[in-house]
Amino acid sequence: MSKIRVGILGYGNLGRGVELALGNMSDMELVGIFTRRKGVITKSGEALNVDKLADYIGKIDVMILCGGSATDLPKQGVEILKNFNTVDSFDTHARIPEHFSNMDKVGKESGRLGAISIGWDPGLFSIARVLFNSVLPNGKDYTFWGKGVSQGHSDAIRRIDGVVDARQYTIPVESAVEKVRSGLNPELTTREKHTRECFVVAKEGADLKRIESEIVNMPNYFADYDTTVHFISKEELDRDHSGIPHGGMVIRSGNTYSDMDHVLELKLTLDSNPEFTSSVLVAYARAVYRLNKEGKSGCVTVLDVPLAKLSPLSEDELRAKMV
Repeated sequence: MSKIRVGILGYGNLGRGVELALGNMSDMELVGIFTRRKGVITKSGEALNVDKLADYIGKIDVMILCGGSATDLPKQGVEILKNFNTVDSFDTHARIPEHFSNMDKVGKESGRLGAISIGWDPGLFSIARVLFNSVLPNGKDYTFWGKGVSQGHSDAIRRIDGVVDARQYTIPVESAVEKVRSGLNPELTTREKHTRECFVVAKEGADLKRIESEIVNMPNYFADYDTTVHFISKEELDRDHSGIPHGGMVIRSGNTYSDMDHVLELKLTLDSNPEFTSSVLVAYARAVYRLNKEGKSGCVTVLDVPLAKLSPLSEDELRAKMV
């Protein structure tokens, strides 16, 4: 059986994670890594420039897009989907319907399939929310992230003029978590659930007050949270914040018809956010390839993809081993 041919667009933390994840997949092979930067050396050799993408039309079954949600993915997605099936990790929750609509139009025109917002939230947590709501309709949903480094939020800070590098930690408010787990079903605002802590390396002479203001007032990222900004040196950032851990939990608290209380929870504790997210992207690349071969085009999210399509196991093997 021929292997699924995969390309990677972008070679930051996520792209490097996808490269590693593909090494664990016996039914998939890496064809090429593409980047806008010149002279990038990967574990597989020198990366290809994005201007070579046209040479690989028909030679790559699925392109995994590893750019940032703030500016890269909305533009890249619709362009790449004209010629390749795609998977992306777009994580700006408020703009998912817009991104879906744009991708669905292009995918149906090109006959390709794009999977958007693939990861753990949005992604696996989205599945948990739908599952928990379906089986426990009388209840409330709560999602907590962290403590950990958010790649999307860190990337958004790095896009600010005058910023050299940055890490952003999302931190759950522990008292809020305990209220939810106890079954109290509290009403919690966005600000009451999480805080955000930013460690920023600024260019010499940059206006620190302006940078801080742009961070704490950034819509869809920081404006709705209590946000603390620390300006530190590059040496401090490399020494104290080089890892990219993360995690979180989806909790639904409610009751059944006999007024019995139930708390459903999915929790993730991740040593490496990008490596785990990359593994999710690769599994969905397999699903996208299969669905497109069956005639599916346009756009999908995790809610539209049958779980069996993610697995390298056959349907018979899944029934025997997993059900």
